[in-house]
Amino acid sequence: MPRTVRDVPPPLELLCLKSLWSLGEGNVKDVLQIVTQTRSLAYTTVMTVLDRLVRKGKVSRRKVGRAFVYTPEASRDQMRRAALREFLDAFFDGSERELIAFLAPAEMHVASAAAGSGSLPRTTLSNGEEDPRIDTVLL
Repeated sequence: MPRTVRDVPPPLELLCLKSLWSLGEGNVKDVLQIVTQTRSLAYTTVMTVLDRLVRKGKVSRRKVGRAFVYTPEASRDQMRRAALREFLDAFFDGSERELIAFLAPAEMHVASAAAGSGSLPRTTLSNGEEDPRIDTVLL
């Protein structure tokens, strides 16, 4: 079965990319110092992950002395947009309106319905309770 190409890197690649965003640019040792604050990884693992990011076009590298210096090519905002697009496509059929309706508190649904905006109604569960929603404070 062929694997699909994702715009959003997997967690370990994203961790290294976040390190590079905070550094601006850095070698494997620099990235490793930041990554090991949250996760214990070997130097060679970080080197492999950075090489993968280079092949995917998310990071560029140049030779400085005997080491490579890595620079992020994908910005944090580009990754956020790609992640949000994947999320919308997977859970809301690509509809930003449905996501907003899902996240809106009950008071907004009542107010917008009264205003005639045609927002999506809140659903109820089989036991008659209101469908729980994501607390937007956590986002």
